Amino acid sequence: MSSRTPRVAVLKGGWSAEREVSLVSGVECAKALRSAGFETVEIDAGRDLAAQIGAAAPDVVFNALHGRGGEDGCVQGLLEVLGIPYTNSGVLASALAMDKIRAKDVFAAAGVPVAPGRLVSREEVEGGHPMAPPYVVKPYNEGSSVGIYIVRESANGPARLDPGAPPVLMVEAYAPGRELTVSVVGDRALTVTDIVSTTGWYDYAAKYEAGGSRHVLPAEIPTDVFDACMDYALRCHQALGCRGVTRTDLRWDETKGVDGLIVLETNTQPGMTPTSLIPEQAAYCGMDFPELVRWIVEDASCGR
Repeated sequence: MSSRTPRVAVLKGGWSAEREVSLVSGVECAKALRSAGFETVEIDAGRDLAAQIGAAAPDVVFNALHGRGGEDGCVQGLLEVLGIPYTNSGVLASALAMDKIRAKDVFAAAGVPVAPGRLVSREEVEGGHPMAPPYVVKPYNEGSSVGIYIVRESANGPARLDPGAPPVLMVEAYAPGRELTVSVVGDRALTVTDIVSTTGWYDYAAKYEAGGSRHVLPAEIPTDVFDACMDYALRCHQALGCRGVTRTDLRWDETKGVDGLIVLETNTQPGMTPTSLIPEQAAYCGMDFPELVRWIVEDASCGR
């Protein structure tokens, strides 16, 4: 990027199941970028995205897309072909993080605890328990708790999936306990948030609807558990090869101390809405939202 203030195109919306969340993230990021002094144009990403970006003629792209297409390496690859610097993780890290089974393999190799899981067909999920309950059934390449089924220990039978469920899903052992999350900015883990859902579990509504959850920041947990959360989040970020900002979600069974920690996933395109966790943790660490988006833009790259 040149010494002048770059023209920033904010990608939002798109065509994934997380379109509505992305629209809100994009609007909020664009507001903050303008407040930080950037010339900013907003793009509701369509299938003609290359033409949309060409018409906007940006110096850098701020990727506020969530879900498939925008978070899994596809848009990242397009931007590399176009030769335009873009925010957050590159093609490989994005694809790995979005594929939950492959991400588990990467995390385990880095010494990070994960729940046992595997890919199964829809028929196998509905034909009988693919593992002993309790377990979770979910798409292996979605985010924002889209399409998740929890099969409890008391369940009489396997999950009954919606007609639109994909043909291949992931099943993993259910990890009980508290919902914890850690943001990483660059090479720094920020802090730990304890997420207390008001809807029973941390589903889509709890994540994005006002009053859906309460955030305890910093988490009131033992020091060794807090430190382990910070360490695991940074290890996941680095093992995947991420850049920019990520958010790593964990579950903690407090009856087992630090051994009760399980990493669920790392998000390479975390939400940037008014109720999102990255802006909240950054503010706690002294970085307001305009400062955060400025840092993200200045960290943008074309390639890994």
